[in-house]
Amino acid sequence: MMFTNLKARLAMGKLKYLIRRIAEMNYKQFFQKIDEVHEKSGKCKLFIFLDMVWCGLVYQAGYMDYALFEMYNLNGAQRRTIVTRGINNGFIKRFNDPKYMPEIEDKLKFAKNFSEFMHRDWLDMSTATREEFDGFVKKHPVFMSKPVNGMCGKGIEKINAAEYDGDLYEHLKNGHQVILEECVVQHHDLMALHPNSVNTCRVITFTQGSVTNVVAAYLRIGNGRYVDNFNNGGMVVPIEEDCGKIIYPALDKSHNLYDVHPLTGVAIKGFQVPLWDEVLDMVKKAGQVVPQVGIVGWDVCVTDNGPLLIEGNDFPGHDIYQLPPHRTNGIGVLPKFKRAMGIE
Repeated sequence: MMFTNLKARLAMGKLKYLIRRIAEMNYKQFFQKIDEVHEKSGKCKLFIFLDMVWCGLVYQAGYMDYALFEMYNLNGAQRRTIVTRGINNGFIKRFNDPKYMPEIEDKLKFAKNFSEFMHRDWLDMSTATREEFDGFVKKHPVFMSKPVNGMCGKGIEKINAAEYDGDLYEHLKNGHQVILEECVVQHHDLMALHPNSVNTCRVITFTQGSVTNVVAAYLRIGNGRYVDNFNNGGMVVPIEEDCGKIIYPALDKSHNLYDVHPLTGVAIKGFQVPLWDEVLDMVKKAGQVVPQVGIVGWDVCVTDNGPLLIEGNDFPGHDIYQLPPHRTNGIGVLPKFKRAMGIE
């Protein structure tokens, strides 16, 4: 009965998603995407237009999904395995209770709720006294500053207190509410891959009751900058969830593929994420802290002393872990989500 109700909810979600998308659609971008797909695929524009509409009706795929996932190259069976934006939104609405989502998305609340998995010092600048700040800086002269509700790496700064000219305490106190964190030192294998950034794992879990399952994972790798974020010059590559192995080349936002890192020469394809069993154990335990938020994307740093949580995301994206170069036989991750949810 529960699964029948879930399917009915998902079907209703399709209709609501379609109506909302039609009302909110940027039609200029829509036709631009048709032109882009035509240039890339050589397919007739009328066919692309009709196929985009069909994918919206049947798979809850917007025109961005259609182009990004290259759905014009997929058959019906393959298309049914893609977690599209509409499907992802439906999952979040169904399994993530909005009353509990701030426990994860607010970085201060997150630090308190998940302190046993943080394994580093942090300071709340909204309440910190000058004495507490001075003590933190004395212990950690180089630290990370993060906005409490920032996303996608935006607003994050790496600060060297010795290089700041002025009253750093007042600057951080009055500028915007931030949390300060001790810098983490990644595992030596990940350091060799790219030493200028902390190369983190994003692990997606689904929690239902007392059971937490890992449904997808990928490694983010920096490429010259001190951040590893895909939208800020980094690369991404899926991780085999059962063993922590990398079997694909990494991909950057310009669609370049890398078997080896272009700056360090370290092999990416074939790379083994260290201490992977410990990563899995940690995120499964973390999933039970706020089980009312069923789908979470955990950002994990693996250190020589074990894994630690950087942050959690209660609305993880649906795109990065199923990009075309990383899909075997065109198959997406929807079957993994359904297995975790008990839907076949």
